[in-house]
This record gives sequence, C-alpha cells and structure tokens, in this order.
Amino acid sequence: MVVRQEAHPGSGAGLPPEEFRVAVESMSAARLRPEVFCESMPAPQRIAPYASALSADVTVDDADIGTGRIILLHDPAGNDAWAGTFRFVAYARAEIDPEMVTDPLLGEVGWSWLTEALQAHGAEFTAPSGTVTRVATESYGSMSDEDATAQLEIRASWTPVGPDNGDLDVSAHVEAWGELLCTAVGLEPVPEGVTAIPSRRGQRGPAQ
Repeated sequence: MVVRQEAHPGSGAGLPPEEFRVAVESMSAARLRPEVFCESMPAPQRIAPYASALSADVTVDDADIGTGRIILLHDPAGNDAWAGTFRFVAYARAEIDPEMVTDPLLGEVGWSWLTEALQAHGAEFTAPSGTVTRVATESYGSMSDEDATAQLEIRASWTPVGPDNGDLDVSAHVEAWGELLCTAVGLEPVPEGVTAIPSRRGQRGPAQ
C-alpha cells in the first residue's frame, strides 16, 4: 500500500516537511485485516497545508458491507483546536441490523469502538471529538416489498501523540481505524495471540 502525500498550493505550502513525509510513510506500514481493501485517495484541500488520505471497503463474500476513510492533516504552525501539529479525521459507515437503530446505547457503544481500538493498538492520542449517527430506511408504496435497512456512521477526529524528540509513527492509528471498520460491520475479533496477516488485495494501492 503506497500512500501519497499532498501539499495544497493555495495554503502557501511548499514541499512537505520531513516530519510529514515520515508520518505518511508510516501509514503505509499499517497491517489491516484481509477483509479490508485499502488504497490511497485524494486528500481534501483547504483544511491544512499538508494532507494524506486513505479509503477502505470491508468486503465479505464479495459483498461490500462497510466503508470508510482516514485523513492525516499537518500544519507545521500548529493549531490550537488540534492541540498539536497533526490531526486525524476519520469516517466509518457500516450496514447494521435495523433493530439496532432504536438502541439508546448505540451511539455510546459506537464511539467506544474507536477509543478502545486506539488504546488496544497503543495509539496515543488527545483532543478526540466526533459524532455517531444512525440512519434507518423503510420503503412504502410500490417499493414496500423492499426490506428495511439501517446504517451506522461514525465521524471522528483526534490528535496523534508521538515522542517529544523523534519521528511520528502513525501506523497504529491506521490499524485502529481498520479495526473500527471491522467491528462496526460485526466481524469477529481476531483471537488473542493470533496475528491477522493482510491479503495482497487488502494491501493493494496505486503507486504515486
């Protein structure tokens, strides 16, 4: 998986600084489950001088049951809202059982999937924020024979914490995001002591 890095001319950014290049390279080192097909995507502009982004689909039995993206932002001047110079912005969407939509604890549980995944992977972070949204769809009239569907959407951002003196390795953050996607779609966790070896498909990405 090759992750591209982008500088946004409109922001006055020049060549990406070394700390950003190192962080982006570490995103490529993340190990994801074989059900997760991950590749680089264009990063949004105007949010930060430098950005790099990944998208992913969770596929089981040739069916896409979840999707998401994660963006690494960098502003060398720092950002008070971030409490740092780096910021992750992530999104995950999964198909869920329509009966789960009415669960009053669904939002809290969905948010815990992210924070617990970050902690489990040893990804230190600060200043987390986000939302959990549930969407239910029912069909009527000529479409009444279609089954009800429901989706869970998690949008989050957080600041990765690294060593005071040293390069920032963010691979654990990407791995935690990958785990969030798998948990949201209901995949069973990998048993303790077993390492999930990513498939070639799950690590395929366009060279940049």
